Amino acid sequence: MPGRMDELKGKVKETVGRAKGDEKMVVEGQDQRAAGKVGREVGGAMDQAKGNAKMAAGKLVGNKRLHAEGQMDDAKGSLRRAG
Repeated sequence: MPGRMDELKGKVKETVGRAKGDEKMVVEGQDQRAAGKVGREVGGAMDQAKGNAKMAAGKLVGNKRLHAEGQMDDAKGSLRRAG
């Protein structure tokens, strides 16, 4: 959830900067929001990739538990990317 928190903090900083007329703060807020979104997307994609690898390995060796763990990781990644 760190990515979502950075997005929220960035939005607050951006809003406060606009209210104060502080362009530097606005840009910092926008940068923080963008970095949070990238972090969330990358983290989710990594979870999904790990899940897909586990599902494939579980299916290949007939390990239902490993396959199920992969499904969970894939779902976790999807949720994380959605925010």
